[in-house]
Amino acid sequence: MITLGDRSFDPGDPVTLALVVAALLALLVVILVVVTLRRAGRTARMLAPLAQQLQYMNQRVQALGDGQQQLSGNLTGVAEAQAAAQARTLHLMETRLAEVGERMDRNLTGSATRTAQSLGELQQRLKTIDRAQANIEKLSGNVLSLQDILSNKQTRGAFGEIQLHDIVGKALPSDSFTWQATLSNGRRADCLIHLPKPPGPIVIDSKFPLDAYEALRRAESDHEKRAAVAGMRTAVRAHVRAISEKYILEGETADGALMFLPSEAVYAELHANFPELVREGFDARVWIVSPTTCMATLNTMRAILKDARMREQAGAIRRTLKQLHRDMELVVGRVEKLNTHFNQARADLDGIGTAAERAGKRAARLDNFDFEEVEPATILPGGDGRA
Repeated sequence: MITLGDRSFDPGDPVTLALVVAALLALLVVILVVVTLRRAGRTARMLAPLAQQLQYMNQRVQALGDGQQQLSGNLTGVAEAQAAAQARTLHLMETRLAEVGERMDRNLTGSATRTAQSLGELQQRLKTIDRAQANIEKLSGNVLSLQDILSNKQTRGAFGEIQLHDIVGKALPSDSFTWQATLSNGRRADCLIHLPKPPGPIVIDSKFPLDAYEALRRAESDHEKRAAVAGMRTAVRAHVRAISEKYILEGETADGALMFLPSEAVYAELHANFPELVREGFDARVWIVSPTTCMATLNTMRAILKDARMREQAGAIRRTLKQLHRDMELVVGRVEKLNTHFNQARADLDGIGTAAERAGKRAARLDNFDFEEVEPATILPGGDGRA
C-alpha cells in the first residue's frame, strides 16, 4: 500500500496504476516542455541573425521590386518617347516631302517658264540675226559703191584725211597742228605740224595711189601683172614728186614731208616688192608712213614739241630754280638755328640731369646717415642745466 497524506493507494489496483502512469506522463510532459522551452530560446537566439538576414533580404527584394517597377516605368516612358519621336519624325518627313514636292513643282514651273522665255529670246535673236544678215547683204551690195568712192581721188583723199585726223588728234596737242593749211605757194596741205626750227613745220599728205594697188591685186596674167607693176611705180613716183614740189619749201617748211598711206597693205606692198620706190622717196625727202609708223613718228614729234616748249620756258625754269635755291638757303639757315636751339636745350637737359643726380646722391646720404647719441649738456654752476 502506498499512503499519501490521508489517502492510501494499492499498487496492484489498476486505477492506481493508471494514476501513477498519468502522473509520470504529466511529469514527462512538464520536463519535455521545459526542455523544449530552453531549446526554443536557444533556437530563437540562433535564429535572430537569420531573421535579420531574412529581413535584409526581404528589404533587398522589395528594393529590387521597386527598381524593377521604376525600370518598367522608365521603359514605358522611353517607349512612349520613342513612339512620339517616330511620330514627329514621320510628320517632319511628310512635311519635308511636301515641301520638296512643292519646290519641285515650282522649279519645274519656273524651268518651263524660263524655257519658254529662252525660246522666245532665241526667236527674237534669230529675227535679229535675220535682220543682220539682211544688213550684211545690203552692205555687200554697197561694197561696190565704197570702191567707187575710193576710186575717186578727192573722196579717197577725204578718206585718208579722216583717218589721219584721228591719229594726229590722239598723238599731238590740239595747238601743234593745222588742218588744210595754206602755204606761201598757194598749195593747201592736208595737215601741217608746227615743229620748231630745226626742222620746222612739216606737211603730211593723206592721198595715196589706190588705183594702181587695186590693179596690181586684180592682175592675173603675167602681162597684167607687168602692166600693174609699171603702173604702181609710175603712180607712186608721181605722187612722191608732187609732194616734194608742193610741200617742201625752203625757209618755210621742214626739209622733208610725209606721205600717209591709210592702208597697211599698201605700205607692206611697197616695202616688200617696191623697195626702190621707198629709197626714191628718201632721196626726195618724202617719208612714206602707214597708220602704225605714223603714230610712232608723231610720238617722236610730240617729244620734240615738248623739248621745244621746255626750251622756251627755260628762263622761267631758271628763275624758279633760283628762287628754289634761295628758299633752300633759308631753310638751311633755319635748320642751323634750330640745331643751335636743340644743342642748347640738350646742354640744359644734361645740366638738369647732373643736378638731379647730385641731389639724389645727397638725399641717399641723408637717408643712410647714422645720428650719434648726443651727450647730456654739462650743468654750469648757477645755471638751469641748459647749454
